[in-house]
Amino acid sequence: MAIDKGQFTDVTAVAQALQPSYPVYCVRPDVLAANARRFISQFPGTVLYAVKCNPHPLVLGALYKGGIRHFDTASLGEIAQVSDAFDDAHTYFMHPVKARAVIKTAYRVYGVRHFVVDHRDELRKVLEEVGGPGNTIIVRVNTPPADDALYHLAAKFGAAPDDAVELMQEASAQGCAVGLAFHVGSQCRSPEAYFGALDLLGQVIIKAGVQPACIDVGGGFPAAYGDRPVPALDAYMEAIRRGLKQLKLSPTVEVFAEPGRALVAQGCSLLTQVQLRKGDRLYINDGIYGSLSEMNTVAIRLPARLIRLSGPVSETMGEFALNGPTCDSLDVLPGTFTLPDDVREGDWIEIDQVGAYSNALATRFNGFYPETFVQVFDAPPALVAAA
Repeated sequence: MAIDKGQFTDVTAVAQALQPSYPVYCVRPDVLAANARRFISQFPGTVLYAVKCNPHPLVLGALYKGGIRHFDTASLGEIAQVSDAFDDAHTYFMHPVKARAVIKTAYRVYGVRHFVVDHRDELRKVLEEVGGPGNTIIVRVNTPPADDALYHLAAKFGAAPDDAVELMQEASAQGCAVGLAFHVGSQCRSPEAYFGALDLLGQVIIKAGVQPACIDVGGGFPAAYGDRPVPALDAYMEAIRRGLKQLKLSPTVEVFAEPGRALVAQGCSLLTQVQLRKGDRLYINDGIYGSLSEMNTVAIRLPARLIRLSGPVSETMGEFALNGPTCDSLDVLPGTFTLPDDVREGDWIEIDQVGAYSNALATRFNGFYPETFVQVFDAPPALVAAA
């Protein structure tokens, strides 16, 4: 169960007050709310936050404060969490494969009316459980993955274009409103991938002869990690607007996006403690089985800074390998971190930009589990360094 330790002016104040020997998530609600407002102001449609990216209540609350009212949910647990937290929230069941009992509960208990499918048997399942009229079936199309994305998501989900045509026609014949969706891949650094995917959706619409009720451009909007520069958000919006204009849609067609990482990556950092130094190897209290799995799976590089409460800190920097806390030899973060060369046991290291897929992916392996959260109101280190 997550532990809320309160609010602090900055991360140094967290270290002073808690003296934590355990990892601490430092949530920046002002940053999260500002990111939500910025995305909402630029996107030509409705913004659905992808809950799987970070479902912590502090994160959801900050995004809600920033104007998010619609949520991309992929499980009954996510639907229930959002619905129970916010009376005016709208949830959309965006997982292409769902259990029958879950479909029925989402519909009857939580009022879900949007369901994604990518196969005729899944469409049949939804129709048998909740009927057609009054529901919107969103057909996920398998579009070519972007060349420059961290995760290519087309291998597991998405109907081939010809199959998507049949699914649109069948759903429409059963009285459903029908939409189309795609996902170009996580951390996509190519705005043109969205334009290309929308062009393919246009071909599906023409072949199906069915006017869509909604178009969902999915997620994939990137965060600007230090080692992976990304185009400005404006470039993605321009490509999406061009793609939508080419479709010549009715003004009544809803347009959705499902950002996750772009909203939350900068909104949280992780305060870890050095528990042992062996030369240029530092042993800290979190790692790839906890908050930092993405550093291992897709080699994301995250900025870090040293926090020491007493005594001077060396101005000479060194390169250090960070080792996680578990009792195995795999829990080692790739690459090195640049830190003062006198870093020692008891120092803290703030690892920035861990708002996306950190606590959401953390395990309890070996008895270690990061579960302490605080709110802080300083600027994220990555933004300070870039200023």
